[in-house]
Amino acid sequence: MTMTEEIQIEQATIFVVDDDQQARKAVLALIQTMGVPAVSYASAEEFLEAYDGRRPACLVTDIRMLGMSGLELQERLNEIGITIPVVVLTAFANTTTTVRAMRNGALTLMEKPCDDDELWDAVRTGLIFDQKNWAQEQQRSAVRARIDSLTPKEREVLEHIVAGDANKVVARKLDVSVRTVENHRHKIFQKLEAQSLPELVKMALSAGIASQLES
Repeated sequence: MTMTEEIQIEQATIFVVDDDQQARKAVLALIQTMGVPAVSYASAEEFLEAYDGRRPACLVTDIRMLGMSGLELQERLNEIGITIPVVVLTAFANTTTTVRAMRNGALTLMEKPCDDDELWDAVRTGLIFDQKNWAQEQQRSAVRARIDSLTPKEREVLEHIVAGDANKVVARKLDVSVRTVENHRHKIFQKLEAQSLPELVKMALSAGIASQLES
């Protein structure tokens, strides 16, 4: 399978953050030869200020930088809920920094100077991983929007469906007729665009309906 087949190149972006201009240009040049759009920044602060949430994406960052370090950048991204894959580069690898980078969710940590093929493989893996995550997140957002369109009563019926309750059980619990439950059920399937009960339950679970029932 080719790179073009695996990743929608025109939609993917690689961000390079390094205060060493030569190192930054070298990584940028490598990425650009692969035909993937890339943007570089001289500091973590500059990247955070400019990043617009573009996905799918992969971030390549050095650890030691003036101002915020690459590790601190990772931690800040985690705090604000940005989940793009991160490839960490360093010329000063040690156990402490490696463990901290991996705990922060780094895809990998590579020592400078790193092999071009190995770096590209890491970035490519990150883009493929984020493309899948991005698609799943978009799908979950679409499902949540559909669930938000349900009336309070339809939402209640959906929760009972996910809990495995039959129509008669739902009717008894909600003190309504079975016919009313069936009508709600029909509208739920229409609004969520579900073709089967397993699909409906899967959609509801992906939107967190189960966790709400258990709380």
